[in-house]
Amino acid sequence: MLIFTLDDETVLLQQSESVIKEAVPDAEVMAFRRSADALEAISGRGLKPDVVFSDIEMPGLNGLAFAVRLKELSPDTEIIFVTAYSQYALEAFKVHARGYVLKPLDADRVREEISALIPDGAGQPRRDPDKLQVRCFGHFEVFWKGEPLIFARRQTKELFAFLIDNDGRTCRAEEIITAIWEDEVDMAAGKTRLRNLVFDLKNTLAAIGMEDALIRRSGLIAIRKEMVDCDYYRMLEGDMEAVNSYRGEYMSQYSWAEVTAGSLYFRR
Repeated sequence: MLIFTLDDETVLLQQSESVIKEAVPDAEVMAFRRSADALEAISGRGLKPDVVFSDIEMPGLNGLAFAVRLKELSPDTEIIFVTAYSQYALEAFKVHARGYVLKPLDADRVREEISALIPDGAGQPRRDPDKLQVRCFGHFEVFWKGEPLIFARRQTKELFAFLIDNDGRTCRAEEIITAIWEDEVDMAAGKTRLRNLVFDLKNTLAAIGMEDALIRRSGLIAIRKEMVDCDYYRMLEGDMEAVNSYRGEYMSQYSWAEVTAGSLYFRR
């Protein structure tokens, strides 16, 4: 096993390296003071760490931006953030405690984290009986009660994906038409086609009792985020399970999603 540890404070970095070696004596441990150096070891030297223990506040890239870049270069690498923040502060940041450990590292905590890297049901959508399960990483998919949600039309599913991508923001008909039908020149015809898709999406959601997940008012349309359990949304909230499920692809079947896919790198 290859483990990276990152901390810009030399003393804490040396302590972390020593603790990890104690906890996982068979592992090779490499220590870095800068996230850029760790990324260079992966991209330039071809190293693929199994696990990275990283301080949240690092020079240059930090936090989510570093995690996203790491997963793009080495998708199978698991990341665990090491922080000086208290558990109460983590809750205030809306992050899930798993995947975050408090400084200073201790051998028992390291062993616990490594043994729990792959959660039960890894790679599967979360099972929340009251929410739609949406997977944005890789191919876009929607699940209800653990089963794929069936859309009558391919572009109805794409409309739903576009609304998810907009993170709860209300969208105008014109921007949806431009995204879904790139070569659409007749806006009036496009609006007619869009109305049909909205009607179809409303019926699809109504059939499972989730019609309220769709917000429509004054020519605007949006998704009610609190009715959706989405890996992308959880990633932005700092959920490390969602971060570690990212493999460098986002809604890969839709060209318009490349904008968000590219922006993930720069998020903090």
